[in-house]
Amino acid sequence: MPAPISIVIPTLNAQDGLPACLQALMEGLRGGLIRELVISDGGSTDLTLDIAEEAGATVVTGAASRGGQLRDGCAQAKGDWLLVLHSDTALLPGWSDTVEHHLKTNTPAAFRLAFQAAGIAPKWVAGWANLRSRVFGLPYGDQGLLVPRNSYLSAGGYQDQPLMEDVALVRALPPVTLLKANAVTSAERYQKSGWVRRGARNLWTLTRYFLGADPERLAQAYRR
Repeated sequence: MPAPISIVIPTLNAQDGLPACLQALMEGLRGGLIRELVISDGGSTDLTLDIAEEAGATVVTGAASRGGQLRDGCAQAKGDWLLVLHSDTALLPGWSDTVEHHLKTNTPAAFRLAFQAAGIAPKWVAGWANLRSRVFGLPYGDQGLLVPRNSYLSAGGYQDQPLMEDVALVRALPPVTLLKANAVTSAERYQKSGWVRRGARNLWTLTRYFLGADPERLAQAYRR
C-alpha cells in the first residue's frame, strides 16, 4: 500500500529556507507517511531546483503565482492526502506522530504557528494566528495545510491568484483542525517591516479580501 501523503511546496528562489524545510520532513519519510515530494517552482534563478532534484522531488515549473503554483503542484500529486508547506517553514520534531493520528479523522488540519525569532512580538503574532485558526478556522499557508485529496477536490482546489489563495481554499473546506504540532516559519518579513506594522498590514489585507477586493490588486499593495 502506498504511503498516504504527497508533500507540495511552492518555491521561488528558495535556496535559503528549503533545505531545513525538507530536512524536517525526514521523520515522516522514515515513518512511512510520505509518498512523494512535489516542488512547484515559479522561475527560480538560484539553487532551488538543484536542491529539489537532489531531494528526489517531482518538479513542476510555471509562472510565479503562489495560487497557480500550488494548483499545478497539487494536480501532479498522487497521494490520498496533501501536505502543503511553504519553503521557509519547517515542522518541529514529533510532527509525524501527530499527523499519523490525525489521518484517521479524514478531515483537514493545520499546524500551530511559531517564528524563527525570540521575544514578545513573535509570540504575540503567533498567538493571534493560532487563536484565529482555532476560533475562526482560518489558518494561513505558513502554518501548513494537511487535507484529504477528496476534500481538496470537492472544494475546487487552489485558485490561480497571487495572494489569499490559502484563505480562499480554507473557506471552501470543511472545518480545519489545529494540530498539536508546530510549524516554525521565517520571521524575515516581520523583522524588515516591523512586527506591529506587518501584523496590522496583514489584518487590513484580510479585511479588504473579505470585502471583495481583487487579489491581484491586493498583491500589488502587499508587495509595496
